[in-house]
Amino acid sequence: MPLFNQINLSPVTELYLWKITEDLSDLYDAAILNEVSHLRLDAMKSEAHKKGFIAVRMLLQYIGYNDFDLYYDSNGKPHLKDGKQISISHSGEFSAIVISEQEVGLDLERLKSKILKIAFRYMEVSHLEGLNEIEQIKKATVIWGIKESIFKIKNEQGISFLDHIFEAPFIFDDKQAIATLVCNNQTEKFSIQFNLIEDYIFVCAFQLH
Repeated sequence: MPLFNQINLSPVTELYLWKITEDLSDLYDAAILNEVSHLRLDAMKSEAHKKGFIAVRMLLQYIGYNDFDLYYDSNGKPHLKDGKQISISHSGEFSAIVISEQEVGLDLERLKSKILKIAFRYMEVSHLEGLNEIEQIKKATVIWGIKESIFKIKNEQGISFLDHIFEAPFIFDDKQAIATLVCNNQTEKFSIQFNLIEDYIFVCAFQLH
């Protein structure tokens, strides 16, 4: 299907979501792909991964860009040639991009109960106290997304989700939070926006200056 949803996150930031219902061949035929992307696709074994990859390019085309406007730096971080900021994520049936005039990180995750089994590895589990299992899954997924989206902004090796990125207490229904990165003798703060889309959660991080 075409664009699933477009969400205005700020006056200078738009989130775009594509729900993947097409066959791989249909996506492939519709997408404009550069040579590097063709090589990356050939190396992918998972059809789901291939679909997610191409759906990102379909989103770019929908908003007036294409694959030739996108490039990656030596650390694998995506950039647009016109200087606007971009972050990319895909999970299961959805691909997403966020375009902004300020630096931004995006993460998209499907709700899965197994996240509670690994929560202690990346977060302070006391933040899940007093919640039922569904609420715990949602909140743990948001917290993972907070840390992943901040990591995408900084894009530095050595950042530990558990030891360096800390989310302030928040209520899921508020759809916003504050987080802090403490690393390399620096403290940086980030504003967070998140929401539930079907059984997926998207999280966007913006650095506060």
